[in-house]
Amino acid sequence: MKELAYLNKYFIKYKWRFLLGILFVATSNYFRVLQPQIIRYSLDLVVDNVTLYGLFDGFELQKLLFNKIGKTLLFFMGLVISLALLMGFFMYFMRQTLIVMSRLIEYDLRNEVYGHYEKLSLAFYKRNNTGDLMARITEDVNHVRMYLGPAVMYSINLTVLCSLVIYSMIQVSPTLTLYSLIPLPILSFSIYYVTNIINKKSAKIQAQLSTLNSISQEVYSGIRIVKSYGQEKAMGNYFKNETEDFKSKSMELAKVNAFFHPLMLLLIGVSTIITIYVGGILVVNGNISAGNIAEFVIYINMLTWPVTSIGWVASIIQRAAASQKRINEFLKTQPDIKGDNSITPCIIKGEIEFSDVSFTYPDTGIKALKNISFKIKKGEKLAIIGRTGSGKTTIADLLLRMYDVTSGNIYIDGKSIVKHNLAHLRKQIAYVPQDVFLFSDSIYNNISFGNSDASKEKIIEYAKHAAVYKDIMGFPEQFESIIGERGVTLSGGQKQRISIARALIKEPDIILLDDCLSAVDTKTEAQITSFFSNTYSDITTIVITHRLYASIEFDKIIVLDDGKIVETGNHETLVKAGGYYAHIYEKQRLEEVEK
Repeated sequence: MKELAYLNKYFIKYKWRFLLGILFVATSNYFRVLQPQIIRYSLDLVVDNVTLYGLFDGFELQKLLFNKIGKTLLFFMGLVISLALLMGFFMYFMRQTLIVMSRLIEYDLRNEVYGHYEKLSLAFYKRNNTGDLMARITEDVNHVRMYLGPAVMYSINLTVLCSLVIYSMIQVSPTLTLYSLIPLPILSFSIYYVTNIINKKSAKIQAQLSTLNSISQEVYSGIRIVKSYGQEKAMGNYFKNETEDFKSKSMELAKVNAFFHPLMLLLIGVSTIITIYVGGILVVNGNISAGNIAEFVIYINMLTWPVTSIGWVASIIQRAAASQKRINEFLKTQPDIKGDNSITPCIIKGEIEFSDVSFTYPDTGIKALKNISFKIKKGEKLAIIGRTGSGKTTIADLLLRMYDVTSGNIYIDGKSIVKHNLAHLRKQIAYVPQDVFLFSDSIYNNISFGNSDASKEKIIEYAKHAAVYKDIMGFPEQFESIIGERGVTLSGGQKQRISIARALIKEPDIILLDDCLSAVDTKTEAQITSFFSNTYSDITTIVITHRLYASIEFDKIIVLDDGKIVETGNHETLVKAGGYYAHIYEKQRLEEVEK
């Protein structure tokens, strides 16, 4: 219950629903406990009047006595039915308060987990796979809801009903009550033993379920690779082995539960036999009536479901505890990047300075940047060129504060990047990543994601700037075309250009392009880059690339190698230097001549 204590804040939030639920449980069980007492009265009435009825044999009074007994029994029958209806009425409201409360808490908890996911840093998502994240927000939250609803409701019902029943039994005969409840200590020990087993097995099942989710998510996301390599059978066998492991763990838990339920019924049956035997002796001795035995038998059977539900409730609680523990692990994870959004947003001009910046990835220990220093003035165009793994994308991640520098500092408009309002900073930077991601939605919504307030005319305008308008108009549903998961229905170039339109529609102060034109032809590339050179001539632009864009006249070019700046200057200076930049330029020039 230590892990489940986290949920107490929700019980406080919905305390009135919770308290009303307890009241309805108590009221419903009160009317339920009255029913055996009415049956006892009616049975005693019959037993007491059978002898009297025989004494009046042949007399007119016998018929009158028969009618009177019949009317009294009919009254008792109506009373029992009335009590049953009242019990059902309050049971309905019991479920309407407690079960609805569990759904409301489920809603809050799911949103809390999702909101916390969004706050966590990029490093967190590199450490954890998507399938596990999905399992915690779906399966784990659902198991917790079962605790919040059915488990809590039946636990309260068990406590209240047992209290009322045992109190009513003691009022009749403490001796018979003691004998009837002898199996309860055995029941308690059984619950303690079995729930420990359930807890361990539930934790293993949840961990394996996360593994299954991760495998499924990876295969579905990479289905093109799986098919192109003809690995459907191999991946199917791999998944089958993992599901076999999940099945065996689930079967082990099912066996424990299957053993537990008959044990409960056996103990209840023993209680009934003891009640009849001891109760018969007490009737013979004149301590109780025959109706009391019937009353006790009904009480014992009345406890059958609540007592047998202990195992089921215990299983739910243990599984919920295992799930909540997994949820708590993520909720306790603090983001590495803590932006102070209470800082007043300020206008960003676009002056950028990297001052002796070094960065080592926290998870891998790879030193990506080593003492990087450079300055960009407002409106300048900077190209960052280098081999794969030289640290180019890392500069983009640091500028967006996906990570914080290991040493050194980054200044924007002369102020440390950590002193800027994080949300505002990211909003003012138009970032087009190397790995383009599009949502499974319409093209219109994907572009408007960059600016939800943008009009349709604005979206069309920026689609034209990104040289993707003609492609869009060629689709059957044009801007309303659904592009599929991660833009699977589009070509690589179309995805890149839609991503560019989405970024530029923000009308940013800083533009950050990470090798985002690799899949477009030279003519389209020239159309897009000329837009940057003309329309966005006064906007600070950083282009990270493997290739050179002739249409953009860069004010400064940086060449990275192994995380260090090995060359810096403008185009003419670097060509004359005869280094890596000159080699790339010459290679690209020859390729264009050959075309």
